[in-house]
Amino acid sequence: MNWFAWSLLSAVFAGLTAILAKVGVEGLSSHIATAIRTAVVLVLTCLVAVPSLRTFPLTSVSGRSWLFLIASGAATAFSWLCYFRALQLGKASQVAPVDKMSTVIAVVLAVIFLNERLSLRGTIGVTLIVAGALLMALERPVSSQ
Repeated sequence: MNWFAWSLLSAVFAGLTAILAKVGVEGLSSHIATAIRTAVVLVLTCLVAVPSLRTFPLTSVSGRSWLFLIASGAATAFSWLCYFRALQLGKASQVAPVDKMSTVIAVVLAVIFLNERLSLRGTIGVTLIVAGALLMALERPVSSQ
């Protein structure tokens, strides 16, 4: 499979995450819910990664990689803690689109720090993501009269 297929699968699972987490966090501390989810992620990820240790031992990971992966893990933890709290307080149909503004942040950071270029089409796409997320987040319930 290519990058696009993997990206679509990621989106499907992320979409499921919002709905499953919204139901799972009901009546529970958002921090406990995040810890449970993280434990499941850790176990499943280790099950997938352990066989790779035969061909790519941890001793071959550079210090720079360790540093950035640890920082990425910390960012993920803070993101999840905030996400679960937001789900506890808001509607999944509003929280999930705002959370996906991470796409815009990632693109902007890639342009600034990784020297990636953003085309006119990309700029329009990023603008539409922001507009769509804001429209969803600021949606007001339709009143029945």
